[in-house]
Parts: sequence; structure tokens; C-alpha cells
Amino acid sequence: MINYQSKFSHIYVEDQARDLALSKLVLKKFKNSEIIQIRHYKDIFNRTNQDFQLQKRAMKLILAKKTGPLLYPATDMVQDYKNKNSFYNTPALNCLYNCEYCFLQGMYPSGHLVLFVNENDFFIAINKQLLKLEDPTKPMIVSISYNSDLMAMENLFPIISRWIEFAKSKDNLIIEIRTKSALFNSLKNISPHKNIILSWTLSPEVICKEFEKFTPSLDMRLKAVKSALDAGWDVRLCFDPILILDDWEKIYCLFIDQVMNKINYNKLRDLTLGVFRMNKDYFNRIKKSGLKSRLYYEHYVNNSGTITLEEDLKKAVIKTMKNKIIEYLPAEKVMIWD
Repeated sequence: MINYQSKFSHIYVEDQARDLALSKLVLKKFKNSEIIQIRHYKDIFNRTNQDFQLQKRAMKLILAKKTGPLLYPATDMVQDYKNKNSFYNTPALNCLYNCEYCFLQGMYPSGHLVLFVNENDFFIAINKQLLKLEDPTKPMIVSISYNSDLMAMENLFPIISRWIEFAKSKDNLIIEIRTKSALFNSLKNISPHKNIILSWTLSPEVICKEFEKFTPSLDMRLKAVKSALDAGWDVRLCFDPILILDDWEKIYCLFIDQVMNKINYNKLRDLTLGVFRMNKDYFNRIKKSGLKSRLYYEHYVNNSGTITLEEDLKKAVIKTMKNKIIEYLPAEKVMIWD
């Protein structure tokens, strides 16, 4: 794992963000960083002719105040689990990791990390939405780490703990925290709660090594999953994206056995499956950037603006994966992204 504390040699701070509590906490942790006052985070983050991959190797931190919108309806690229009250938000932009299949490389012009420090404004936006849910019979679901991996940063920026405390006070709110991190210990002093879903993305080790180079190993993630389950947290597993390599079927079936043999799978909330897919503009932008990854030279189809597998192959992959998974889990616990 990389020591990210040494990466933030420079911290850009918006004028209107400097005096907020989370900014002060972060700046205390990075006393050796050069602090640069800025008017607005987009003056740095949205500059033209930036090199995403180069910046990821020397990542800078930007502390900013997020203005509206603070809450987004779930799009067709965010699984809504058939709940009309599904949303996502962006407490941070970009991720400490740099997985080769990640859409953020094509979505953002910069590889630097933006942390929005006005957390109370995010909470207020959710409180307002709770009063006008489209389907009041179902809870509101908010994915708070769709554009980042907050758990991977929790030891640096204690964001998750604040979100958990907020969600615990709401009767009809569920917060989903997606992660590839092994840092479950950062939550060891927090009691589990029914309003929180911890969602771990897991991949076969061969995938981790080639396409998720800066993430924890599969074994490390499984230890974190096991600890969370044993502590009583609601845990979702995400096998997503499934990547089609030579012998993919053998690789993924062995992977499923490995996962289920390391944890008490009877305690899992559910499991989601999804194949590689990406907005075509993001895909083309990444490919043109010169990223040397074979992922962007495989055969895909353009399905209404989404680059993904051919339909017959996608169905075959999902069928194979689901048939293997239901050796361990009931079919109703397996959700398919489509």
C-alpha cells in the first residue's frame, strides 16, 4: 500500500472552505504540506491540458465547499436496486486508487483529489429530500462513495464516521459505503447499524494485480469483510466489473469458492454482479489519453452510449457467475446490474 500522507505535498484550499471544521482537521494532519489559497477548486481541477495519470503519481489535495446540487438521482450507471428513492452524492472527487477500468479517468480532467468539507450542507440536502420521497413506503438510499473510496481515506479524513452518525438518527435512510479498502479497523470503535451498508468490491487476485495495482489484495479485503460480518455490519459484496480474460470462467469460479470459504456467507445482505461497462465518451477519452491497458483494446459494443460486452456474451457471463454463486447464496440475494 502507498503512504498517501507523503503524496499531498501541496494542499489547495478555497477561501470559503478554510475555516470549516473538516478543513482545520485535515490541515492539522498535513503540517508539512505547502498550503495554497485559491478562489474556487475548479480553477485548479478543471484546467485544460492536464495529464490525469501523471497527476495520480503526484496527487495534490484540494479542500473545497460544494455548492448545489448536493444530491443526485441514481442514473442508469448507478444501480438503484429497484428503489425510486435512490440517490448518490459526492463528498469527494477522485480516488486514492487508480484502477485501470475506472470511469473517473475519463470523467474528470484532473487526477488530484477534491475533498468537500461542508458536510453539514450534504446532510441538510438529504433531510430535505426525505420530506418529499417519490415512494414514501420505501427508505431513501444514498451511495456516498460513488466517485471515490471514502473508507480508503478514513484514517486521513474521518468522513465515514460522521456519515454513519448522521444516518443512525434517521428512520428511513440507508447509506451505502462502497469500497475496495482493507481498513475496516478505522470503524472498529463504531457500532453497526441497520441504516448502513458496507459494500466491498472484490476481484480475483489476478485481476487485482493487473488492473487494480494500488488496491489491497483480495486476501486483505476478505479479512476486512470477515471482520465486518463478525462485528454485525450489513455487508454487500460486489463482483463488478467482471473482466473477460483467458480462462475467465475457471478464474472466477475458483474466486467465488475462495471468497465463500473465507467468510460466513450466510450473514451477507446480498451480492451484486456486473460486467465491464462505461460511458462511451469516458471510454474514448481514456483510450486517447495513452493509458497502456489492454482493457481498452478488447472487443466491445456501443449499447445506447455505453461501451460494454456483446449481449450474448454478457448473458453467458452473468449466467455462469450466478449459477456458481447460488451454490452458496439463495438466488433472491443475487442482484444483476443490467
